[in-house]
Amino acid sequence: MTSTAAVPPPRATYRRLSVEERRAQLLLAALGLFAHRAPDEVSLDEVAVAAGVSRPLVYRYFPGGRQQLYEAALGSAADELTLCFTEPPVGPPTERVARVLDRYLRFVDEHDTGFSALLRGGSVVETSRTTTIVDGVRRAAADEILRHLGRMGGAGEQHAGPRLRMMVRSWIAAVEAASLIWLDDGKRPAAAELRGWLVDHLIALLAATAATDPETAAVVNELLALETSDGPAGQLAERVIPVVAEAAHLLPAAAASD
Repeated sequence: MTSTAAVPPPRATYRRLSVEERRAQLLLAALGLFAHRAPDEVSLDEVAVAAGVSRPLVYRYFPGGRQQLYEAALGSAADELTLCFTEPPVGPPTERVARVLDRYLRFVDEHDTGFSALLRGGSVVETSRTTTIVDGVRRAAADEILRHLGRMGGAGEQHAGPRLRMMVRSWIAAVEAASLIWLDDGKRPAAAELRGWLVDHLIALLAATAATDPETAAVVNELLALETSDGPAGQLAERVIPVVAEAAHLLPAAAASD
């Protein structure tokens, strides 16, 4: 009986990464660390270990050290977060916003500690550049919401006036604040419940602003024509109308008829 020598497994082929690929690899490793720890607690050594490279290699790509790496990673995360607000203009507007918020809250969930540190500030790596990056996300998010409201000045659209733009940016700030509170409270209530409440919040702000701003009133009329009875706007109306009916005695007509 002839014995045959065991054939050694083939060696894994080594592929040299391009500059762009290597930089992306380092950013991905850094984002993984920044997602769950405050930026000033992450060292370049840890980034190197996470990426499976040497510390000098990290410095070769980011000679400015941790600050430069953090700003680059933040820019990458900002691009990803901005994409959360991008949604095709298909279907009722409130359902589009619900899908946007689902993606946003998923991002917050996956980057919990880093997201919290980023928005609260106070990090030793916070600079005017990092603040500009974060503000850019907020403005981009507001622009996307205004686009769903038909007020970004596209074909056949008007530009949003100051009241409507202020209202949308206020809502974006409220979404941020609610996200931070949600993280502090152990991610309770469930993300789907928080998302529903935030959509209701937007509808309520639109209704309140429409009461005194003709432009927002026109927007609300256009949006309601696209909504359905079983969508977020219809469900909110069903819950709110009985509550509002209890305030009928506050109306001038009711007082006059007494």
